[in-house]
Amino acid sequence: MAKANLLVVDDNTALHGTLEILLMKYFKEISCLASPKQMMRTLQKKTYHVILLDMNFVAGVNSGNEGIFWLQEIKKAYPEISVVLMTAYGDIELAVKGLKLGATDFIVKPWENQKLVATVKAAADLSLSMNKVRDLEQKSVAMKAEMNKNAVQIIGDSPAIKQMLSLIQKVAVTDTNVLITGENGTGKELVARAIHALSNRQEELMVGVDMGAVSETLFESELFGHVKGAYTDAHKDRAGKFELAHRGTLFMDEIGNLSFTLQAKLLAALQNRRITRVGANEPIPVDIRLVSATNKDLFAMVEEESFREDLLYRINTIQIEVPPLRERGEDIIVLAEHFLQQLADKYQKGKLELKVDARNKLLKYAWPGNIRELQHTMERAVILAEGQQLGAHDFILKPNQKGNADLSGLTLAEAEGLLIKKALDDHPSNISAAAEHLGVSRQTLYNKIKKLDL
Repeated sequence: MAKANLLVVDDNTALHGTLEILLMKYFKEISCLASPKQMMRTLQKKTYHVILLDMNFVAGVNSGNEGIFWLQEIKKAYPEISVVLMTAYGDIELAVKGLKLGATDFIVKPWENQKLVATVKAAADLSLSMNKVRDLEQKSVAMKAEMNKNAVQIIGDSPAIKQMLSLIQKVAVTDTNVLITGENGTGKELVARAIHALSNRQEELMVGVDMGAVSETLFESELFGHVKGAYTDAHKDRAGKFELAHRGTLFMDEIGNLSFTLQAKLLAALQNRRITRVGANEPIPVDIRLVSATNKDLFAMVEEESFREDLLYRINTIQIEVPPLRERGEDIIVLAEHFLQQLADKYQKGKLELKVDARNKLLKYAWPGNIRELQHTMERAVILAEGQQLGAHDFILKPNQKGNADLSGLTLAEAEGLLIKKALDDHPSNISAAAEHLGVSRQTLYNKIKKLDL
């Protein structure tokens, strides 16, 4: 209790010393005022946790209205301060009115010392708890802001990116579930963060979970949480991803890797909008906005009966396809220069520039690893750079795989055509296998075949 401060406001100064002696061992500091007119200024200068407030201050006036007035002023400016009213025996009805207006408790003059101490200590406990809750809420807001601030910079000006950004802006302001598709390394998580940052849930957390990394045995614990003793290593209660994302966004990456059994459990949680921790019986309501991502063709998986159709339609109200880097034209150079300066600062290389031959080499490359591969390529070049201008020789790109045609000197469309023909030849009558070999969805491959008239 030595953490709390007490302010006594009573025009009977003879009581000040008595109260200080009685309560001094329970409070860090006790201050006394004879008039409430000084009270608000005093509260601005120091933090007080409890105020012992008399109800009457003007001689001959016993209505208690002064105490009620100052109680309301205190609670308006400092709602976390506990106010204990001091009243005469005949004014108990007035004190009850004070309780309804926010007073913590009241004591009757003349008081019993034991009763006074217990009342004021309880009021201090309440105020300290409210201060702790307020501090935790402020820290929570700051933490959420810190965690969310790393969202959202989707770089590029290509038609494909403009179209995607337009769709993101339309979808983000709704609460609809979104499925983000695209090849590995295209930036699907960045798209998810952009959706969250533009949504009505932006003040809350976006909680991510890699479904490909969640084992069958830990799935329910990871997503729904568990209670202490639910299984051998459950040493304490633990909230799952659904609870952590409550009122925010839950991002499920690699959702296509879920087994058929786990898909059913996920579907039940999404349909019921409630989860039950492992080892518990009481269901917990959850309010989440679901954003999922995959590099797999879920529609083909539905046909193959490896993905539930009802789950697909639950997660796929809106689908956003992230274009591969090779379809983004000059965005390759825009991104390369972005990474170049970012990494130059990181490795203290000064201002670096790309030579024309380096730009041409980067533009002609197919980037099977997409943006992730570009970033790693730029980092390697920056680390090994010996001058301020980087040429084609500074960039080590993957050679063509054995059996592939030489793509040097071809346009992007011509190179794509050769690669697609090769994949179709290697996987006759199996579009899904050809698409997987190329690292694209089956729908994307269909679109390419139609566009290139293959």
